[in-house]
Amino acid sequence: MTRDAETSVLTDELLQRIRSRAAGYDRDNAFFAEDLDELREAGYLRPRSLLATIRDQRRLGAHAPATALAINMHLVWTGVARILAARGDRSLDWVLAEAEAGELFAFAISEPGNDLVLWDSATRAEPVVGSVTSAGEGGWAFTGTKVFTSLAPAWTRLGVFGRAEEAPGGDWPDGGTGPRLVHGFLTRDTPGWRHLDDWDTLGMRATQSRTTVLEGAVVPPERVSRILPVGPNPDPFVFAVFASFLLSIGSVYAGIADRALELGVEAVQRRTSRRTGLALSQDPDLRWRLADAALALDALRPDLETLAADVDGLVDHGAQWFRRLTGAKHRATETARVVVDHALRVAGGSGYAAGGELARLQRDVLAGIYHPSDPESVRQTVAANLLGPLEP
Repeated sequence: MTRDAETSVLTDELLQRIRSRAAGYDRDNAFFAEDLDELREAGYLRPRSLLATIRDQRRLGAHAPATALAINMHLVWTGVARILAARGDRSLDWVLAEAEAGELFAFAISEPGNDLVLWDSATRAEPVVGSVTSAGEGGWAFTGTKVFTSLAPAWTRLGVFGRAEEAPGGDWPDGGTGPRLVHGFLTRDTPGWRHLDDWDTLGMRATQSRTTVLEGAVVPPERVSRILPVGPNPDPFVFAVFASFLLSIGSVYAGIADRALELGVEAVQRRTSRRTGLALSQDPDLRWRLADAALALDALRPDLETLAADVDGLVDHGAQWFRRLTGAKHRATETARVVVDHALRVAGGSGYAAGGELARLQRDVLAGIYHPSDPESVRQTVAANLLGPLEP
């Protein structure tokens, strides 16, 4: 069972409590444990439509960006499972059931120096002796290093993937040859993994996105979600990951921009010019700067929400999908950076205080440049859509 698509559990009171803790988490480099408890108790971790999810993630991002970003990783997996189910693929229905039951899902996908992201992996996936059938199905042991594992202190289910060089038993289930990428989920009580206590970053500190070291951690057969060829792949699982991740990430950063603009407006209404004696809200240059920020920000809602509604509604954009999805994430994160910069400029020197909210938003918004797809990858995707692939 899933919650009604339009139901939100984010009350104003809950959001204000979450905002009140954000500065402390950031200052202490602490995990957002109290926020997580309250959000779980409120039912926020349960699966809903992608449109409802990104709307609420934008609201949460405006109140506590790091909390929203970390929770996003769980919501991406429930989004993937919903997207597949809506298209007749029930292979991840167990993710929806376990999320409803209170399990917390996280990502262990990113790897040091791996700019291919989902298209290849430096992590080894090796079949577990004695548990693999002649069809190539079975348990897999993962060995490698994953970075940016948000929710590190609390996840109970961890999505991982790695590269298998050869098919167990000689043949892959699809009849093809060559290496494959094995996707699956670890449970927290599985031996063979550990986190490093290495999360000390400029921003998004409450996510505690620590490095995960896999040392032969085994994913059992029933939790292997996909075995796919190396390289770009049109499999619905890949589409679902991109759609859920990129639109949810973009919405968190749009929320940061919402709050920054709000703080910028408050600042010029509060401050007075010694030169003119007028409120700075009457200064033509500052009015232009805030208007410019608002114009850019206004474009994000229809961009993100239209695409999310199209995913929910099974709209087929064909080869345009990846261009639109990567573009939406890119526009959201880059626009958010511009809006925060405008807000800092109109707020004056007080915005530069390390403990201030605008300064924290400036540090948090910078994380957007590190999430896939990066600007180079986005432009490659769009160019390929327009002009075809690069010639070998």
